[in-house]
Amino acid sequence: MRPSTVRYAPLRIRKAARVGDGPIVKLLSADFLKSCASTAQCPRDTVPEVACVGRSNVGKSSLINALLNRKALAKVSGTPGKTRLINYFVVHTADSSLRRFYLVDLPGYGYAKVAKSVREQWAPLMETYFAERTQLRSVVFLVDARVLQPQDALTHRWLREMGLEPIIVATKIDKVARSQRSRSLAALRAHLQLNESIPVIACSAVSREGIEVLWGAIRSAVVDDR
Repeated sequence: MRPSTVRYAPLRIRKAARVGDGPIVKLLSADFLKSCASTAQCPRDTVPEVACVGRSNVGKSSLINALLNRKALAKVSGTPGKTRLINYFVVHTADSSLRRFYLVDLPGYGYAKVAKSVREQWAPLMETYFAERTQLRSVVFLVDARVLQPQDALTHRWLREMGLEPIIVATKIDKVARSQRSRSLAALRAHLQLNESIPVIACSAVSREGIEVLWGAIRSAVVDDR
């Protein structure tokens, strides 16, 4: 994805969530709602939304399943770049300040083997989503803890230019040796040019490391933005 040349009115700046803030969220239910080929098909209600974005093959579907405690709610494909629609999941929790919200799975970016015509459709789709969805409360930005790509830095900068402060998640941390994790996370921070005040959540869909911390960050983002 490249920063767009199209200019929109700037969104109100959304503060980054405080990592781990608030009690652990008790999940009541999580269900697939719908897939949308355009923002015109997105829900028209005022339910708050949290969007997940990341490079193809970053482990987004697996992490969504781990977050929502469902094995196959988000479809995990062996073919990177297969998700080409905006997928909505409706989530209910026991938290009085976070009764209901939508977790939104956005198409992955940056997979070279996908047809160029398809890749060119993704950036405008996500661009329009971020520009139009006033229900959006936060963006969970996923980056592979092991493999850093130029597209990650470009996308992070683009999100910031759109007025968004994403929750940054380093995925597949279980595949990084514990002796190397500090170095890997430091490299990620440098790659995205993060200052020390911006947290990075190390997560694993396999070991569930960081899942509760991510829940805390999502809760904080949604509640604080009301």
